[in-house]
Amino acid sequence: MGIVTNFSDLDLTKTYSYADYLLWQFQDRVELIKGFIQKMSPAPGMVHQRISNNLSFELNNYFKRKDCDVFVAPFDVRLPIPSTKKDTTVVQPDLCIICDERKLDARGCNGTPDLMVEIISQNNSTHDVHTKFNLYQEAGVKEYWIIEPIDKIIFVYTLINNEFIGLKPQVEGENIKSPLFPELVIALEDVFYKV
Repeated sequence: MGIVTNFSDLDLTKTYSYADYLLWQFQDRVELIKGFIQKMSPAPGMVHQRISNNLSFELNNYFKRKDCDVFVAPFDVRLPIPSTKKDTTVVQPDLCIICDERKLDARGCNGTPDLMVEIISQNNSTHDVHTKFNLYQEAGVKEYWIIEPIDKIIFVYTLINNEFIGLKPQVEGENIKSPLFPELVIALEDVFYKV
């Protein structure tokens, strides 16, 4: 396969690899889920961006002098999925935290991040709540946060015995509770500031 400059030139019924993904030079935002193309929403809106920026600021402040790195989309994460071929899943989480430098390379993350965060948009809620939930669970992501901007709720899932277990939904007036990073304290008011 050569360089592809138009999304419409791809066969959406075919499976692709990360090597194919690197040849795509079109404007459309896509992820590769077990080899299949998943078209992403257009550029995130203002509310999504504010939440992402607010949370990124808080996480970067917390991890500033620690052995973990915070990355914000667009950032390619090549997930190892046991039930599929190697290098056939590439996602762009809204935010992720990686505590193992060996997983990082010039193109992004090659391995499973410790924590993944998705901010739900109207156009992608099923993808984030169902598809990515199952994908991240299978890949062994230790903790997954789903942020619901309309009701200002954060759902935290922690991986126990290869299954995500959800904590009580966290709402304004509370702090995010992270089993993976118990000393991390972020007030939901700070996450949803100006939203």
